[in-house]
Amino acid sequence: MKIGPLNHVGIAVPNLEEAMENYRTLYGATEFVQPFVMEAQGVRVAFVNLPNSQIELIEPYGEKSPIRNFLEKNPKGGQHHVCFEVDSVADAINDAAAEGASVIGEPRIGAHGTLMIFIHPKHSNGVLIELMEPAKH
Repeated sequence: MKIGPLNHVGIAVPNLEEAMENYRTLYGATEFVQPFVMEAQGVRVAFVNLPNSQIELIEPYGEKSPIRNFLEKNPKGGQHHVCFEVDSVADAINDAAAEGASVIGEPRIGAHGTLMIFIHPKHSNGVLIELMEPAKH
């Protein structure tokens, strides 16, 4: 597998609006993708657009949100994952398996509307890695 560009860093937050305001006032961010719900994933998402990538702010949505567990351990929020682009998620899954890495769940459509998968943090120095196919446009 060969990872491509860093696409985004996922940050779990207890409140999207407060986090967006923090990036606006403290860091001078000016471009945001307004919050939207991804019900199947149990999250509410907003992106902070940067010149070379994005920050994905993730808030729990629903009682079974996987972000709830993260925020129980990290009540103020924190880095949840790092996302890299790959040419093919299917190939990345095969390559990861060949190297003994565990893929979490099945491939699914992520917040960018493209196929994605997570690699278990135990294979990446404790960091949850998202691999996503870039948008075709």
